[in-house]
Amino acid sequence: MRIDKDKFRKAGLSAVSVMLVLTAAACTAVRIASLGCWDSLGLIAASTVMPQPVNQYYSKKEKTVEKPSEIPVQKAEAYSVPDENTDSDVSEPPVQLSAPSGFEEHIPTEKEIAAYKSAHSGEETYPVLEFTTTQGNIAYSGVQVKNSSSFDLDIKKELSGKPGFTLEKTDQPQVLIYHTHTTEGFLEYDTGYYYESFYPRSTDPEKNVCAVGEEIRKSLESAGICAVHDTTIHDDPSYTGAYYRSYDTVMEYMKKYPSIKVVLDIHRDGIGTDSQRSKPIFTADGKKAAQMMILAGYNYDDSEDFRHWEYNLRFALQLQKTAAEKYPGMVRPLSFGDFMYNMNICPGSLLIEIGADSNTLEEVRYTGYLLGGVLSDVLKSAPYQQN
Repeated sequence: MRIDKDKFRKAGLSAVSVMLVLTAAACTAVRIASLGCWDSLGLIAASTVMPQPVNQYYSKKEKTVEKPSEIPVQKAEAYSVPDENTDSDVSEPPVQLSAPSGFEEHIPTEKEIAAYKSAHSGEETYPVLEFTTTQGNIAYSGVQVKNSSSFDLDIKKELSGKPGFTLEKTDQPQVLIYHTHTTEGFLEYDTGYYYESFYPRSTDPEKNVCAVGEEIRKSLESAGICAVHDTTIHDDPSYTGAYYRSYDTVMEYMKKYPSIKVVLDIHRDGIGTDSQRSKPIFTADGKKAAQMMILAGYNYDDSEDFRHWEYNLRFALQLQKTAAEKYPGMVRPLSFGDFMYNMNICPGSLLIEIGADSNTLEEVRYTGYLLGGVLSDVLKSAPYQQN
């Protein structure tokens, strides 16, 4: 039999190439295992195959994806939802109440700023850029949405639909505030730069997102709405699995307080690079505050666990509308996408980003205080108030 030398040579080269690739992959796997990097690589891989609705942040200490798209598969308890509203195409406007009083402002002294700079003497500094964004890719009546989902969103229709819950006349908790990424922290002072040693995480509840959650709780309480605030750390020592752990925490509260109707996962964003960061800001009553972003998910795979997604969206849109009217510039475009992030818990479940890692603690606390007032306005409006 006559052998085609060219075909034989090409086949031999292909076989050698495959062997080299397999050998390299095996060596890489051994090296990764020895360095203990599987956890970080798993987070990065997850971010490439699942929806990523928020910006990524890479620290100078270790390169990790800030918001892994991690969707728990646990089934939430069944909730009854109201029949669809098909008769009315106009929603009742929220009752405009005055913002609750009692925000304890902290203005840093010259001595505090001097001590801060002295503690970082000799360190390199990097700029913090401020920005304000309010434009989405779809809008209606001042409500801006960044729709990255596969759903053709009609904002007007959703705003006119019935909510998925109503508040009761009770002294029992009806709002739960918690934090999946509890250690997310902020800059200390508004100097316009950050030091090279800055690491935006803290287990101190007075310096991380728990401080924001507490301002929301106090605002709601002052408006007569009972709320509970959980400060359990879910992302330390392990970042991976935080959404599963926070899900379990929330379900324990739901069992303890069946009266809970609203469940808010409060985070902060991370925007920038190793040598420059950006923070979203606006001004309310002459005071600088952090812009916030509401996230609402779409049930893109028709999961039975997330059948009430549309009620979450309606609640989010009402919050977006009220915040934009009451405090112009307060909200970035509402992020609506193919994700869940524990929003399958109940029809009032949302994830809210308050500022970014380079906002100051004072700025995000102030926004938390204002958000409490916005929530109160919405929850006391006719659609959400039981007769």
